[in-house]
Amino acid sequence: MTDQPVYDGVVAHGIDTSRPSGPRVYDCLLGGKDNYEPDRELCRQITKVAPEAPEWARANRRWLAEVVTWLTAEAGVRRFVDAGCGLPTAENTHQIARRTNLHSSVIYVDNDPSVVIHGRALLLDNDRTQFVAADLTRPKHVLADPAIADLLGAGQPVALVLGLVLDHVADFEKTRKIVRTYVDALPSGSYLAITHACKPGDGGPVDALVTELSEKVRPAFPDLTFRSVEQITALFDGTEIFAPGVVRLSEWHVPGGRVDEEPPADVREVVYGGLARKR
Repeated sequence: MTDQPVYDGVVAHGIDTSRPSGPRVYDCLLGGKDNYEPDRELCRQITKVAPEAPEWARANRRWLAEVVTWLTAEAGVRRFVDAGCGLPTAENTHQIARRTNLHSSVIYVDNDPSVVIHGRALLLDNDRTQFVAADLTRPKHVLADPAIADLLGAGQPVALVLGLVLDHVADFEKTRKIVRTYVDALPSGSYLAITHACKPGDGGPVDALVTELSEKVRPAFPDLTFRSVEQITALFDGTEIFAPGVVRLSEWHVPGGRVDEEPPADVREVVYGGLARKR
């Protein structure tokens, strides 16, 4: 008998089910089933402080769908790298992209053991979807992977997606360096899409919420860092950010689009996002 988790008959070695995992907690907030009691317990603690948290997760997924659809349909992008992709759920990057163009190529990157097991299963979906088991905080290592190198080596625009993952790197300068290394490796005309947990710094209700939430999750995720709008914007150095810039996801829209209805001013949102193009 094995005490390791099993997925579709495959033993998931290296998965620690005794403590929360970032991707599994996110899966729990989305209402998924690929999580364990420690993940669910932390979800309960999070939603006790922030009942809106599941909506933050859903908003991030909606943003992903909007960004990838626009990039494929309007910008003509056919190559994507989704780094820190997390556990597969409904409407993954390759599924969204392939709705517009069946020839879209997507490479997922993650090093969480739970994600690795599920990510490799994506290879069965189609021959244009690949998974690279690597730590995105080691960009030179990721960029040296043959699949990534081949994708970038074609010289065609690539969209790099970093959704709610950079907030797990505590050191800001290290985070900037990581993103800049990736951007420098992207062909001209490529795109950078980022969502990030934000602490507005205005002393308002969201600031108070973030402070309380940070204390709640620190034992499980000591590196989780909520950054200011200015810091998140700085992660786009070397690119041209599309309007409306780095804003709350409820205020974000694709280039040339608009928000149909402005959210109430008192809505507590912590996830901000932006899309940019490399010159």
